[in-house]
Amino acid sequence: MNRRNDVLLVDGYNIIGAWPELARLKEQDLEDARDRLLDLLADYQGFTGMLIYVIFDAHQVRGLGSTFKQHNISIVYTKEKETADECIERLCSELMIRRRNIYVATSDLVEQHVAFGKGALRLSARELLIDIGQNRKQIESSINGDKPIKRNTLDQNVSLDVWSKLERLRRGEK
Repeated sequence: MNRRNDVLLVDGYNIIGAWPELARLKEQDLEDARDRLLDLLADYQGFTGMLIYVIFDAHQVRGLGSTFKQHNISIVYTKEKETADECIERLCSELMIRRRNIYVATSDLVEQHVAFGKGALRLSARELLIDIGQNRKQIESSINGDKPIKRNTLDQNVSLDVWSKLERLRRGEK
């Protein structure tokens, strides 16, 4: 599946809390959990070609916030008095102008509904973890010279017109 023009916005601390490996790491050292998340997402970005933004909530920290690149991933620390959810909503609006598919990875149901309202697609923490695992298996099998795993996804079999109609139905639109 070609996702080169797609964007994935990741609620960093939400994902860290939702993935068992990262939640355990967080108990020992939050920075190690952040680094592991970024490593996993860097591999995922390399495989899918998606543009990835990881947003970390810093709303209780004084300052203007910051954005920098690590592993070619855009890492955003929110500015003072801005939550990760608010930053994700703002980025959805800004990036939607560029006519890209926007995915928001969070298990926060309220944030998922707000992202829907902005035109983004939902990706739960669990779904993202499964997708990363499947991609890692494909990479390992191609390195080992195995036959490529053929994924049977709807994206490969459904036209954009039908996909758009299905998405409108899912959202309850006519």
